[in-house]
Amino acid sequence: MVEKSKRLHEIAVKRIPGGVNSPVRAFGSVDSHPIYAKSGNGSSLTDVDGNQYIDYICSWGPLILGHSCDIASKGIDKVIAQGTTFGLPTQVEVDIAGCILDAFPMMDQVRMVNSGTEATMSALRLARGYTKRNKIMKFEGCYHGHSDGLLVKSGSGTLTGGVPTSLGIPEAIIEETLIAEFNQLESVGRLFKEYPKEIAAIIVEPIPGNMGLIESKPGFLMGLRELCDQYGAVLIFDEVISGFRIAYGGATSYYGVEPDVICLGKIIGGGMPVGAYAGKQELMDCVAPVGGVYQAGTLSGNPLAMTMGLNVLSYLKEHPEAYAQLEETARALEDGFTENCKELNIDNVTINRVGGMLCQFFAKGPIDSYQGVMTSDTKAYAVYFKEMLAQGIMLPPAQYECMFLSTAHTQDDIEKTIKAHKNAMRKVKQN
Repeated sequence: MVEKSKRLHEIAVKRIPGGVNSPVRAFGSVDSHPIYAKSGNGSSLTDVDGNQYIDYICSWGPLILGHSCDIASKGIDKVIAQGTTFGLPTQVEVDIAGCILDAFPMMDQVRMVNSGTEATMSALRLARGYTKRNKIMKFEGCYHGHSDGLLVKSGSGTLTGGVPTSLGIPEAIIEETLIAEFNQLESVGRLFKEYPKEIAAIIVEPIPGNMGLIESKPGFLMGLRELCDQYGAVLIFDEVISGFRIAYGGATSYYGVEPDVICLGKIIGGGMPVGAYAGKQELMDCVAPVGGVYQAGTLSGNPLAMTMGLNVLSYLKEHPEAYAQLEETARALEDGFTENCKELNIDNVTINRVGGMLCQFFAKGPIDSYQGVMTSDTKAYAVYFKEMLAQGIMLPPAQYECMFLSTAHTQDDIEKTIKAHKNAMRKVKQN
């Protein structure tokens, strides 16, 4: 029963657009209403009706150690007692900056902001200021936040809602955004040849997690690096999702390709609102107050987010086995899902996984491009989602989002999920 969630949503839609403060929470693409969360502990989430779920949203990635983790919240009471914001620098900002630069040694400096959107927006302004060029290049289906120039053929909520871009964006801004095909270097090369001295930067999710989950083909990211070097453009890795989740050094270390700027978020705040962009010295020297590229934020680097983030990052550095654990549990889930589909003779499903991130597409594979993602049967996913939810499994309420695992997920959680998956897929097959 989810009666309290229903009643809350009836009130919410009168006070908040769509009743939600972020579109994907609306559960629209799974033909349902939102489930209102009350609490979380470890791998489980409890809603306002008292229903408990094994949670594979994990707040869209940052809860790498699970809900209500003592490691993340250590010392937070002391921080609250001392003061949550000052508008002045604090030591913990300096400490977490050192931690981030330790994980990404190719970066020289880092600036803290309050969200992933702020991070990518600031990184692009930096690239334009540094190169004195205006155009940027992004990829179909990659989502980099909701700043104007990036809401062009983006992923995540815009795909879920069937909106390829957004109203309210001037045509002049859209014209400065070039769109390439992910995993297709030829499309990138063509744009550089057409605009050889106008492209300030390429921004890319090295592991796209906003159109389900796609993995970079061998050589693709290195090809971007080489093209940026050839044409004098800045290479920006949007690691808001993958940073510290795929590996301690993110996708940058996972693939061994060095960008010029890295955008971070999610995990570096331990679940608090946070973002950051890090770059090489010659770029970061352009950022105010040193240089002329302005960016500011009253709550940037606030002690609460910095303390929780530092707690998590320190733990991950000291416990590299956490990544092995995520890999093992996610692989077990992938193998179980694959075996279920085989036993049920279901062949129109593709499972993509990278580390502790996983997505089951209702489409024949391989799924390695935006075009492949868009062949997914979203109606089948909606049936699947509801059947899993009824069995106590909380999945992302959209085909175009991916599952996130935490170190709190147990073998028992995985076994229960695989069993529920088989039941749900049987129902999908019957429809």
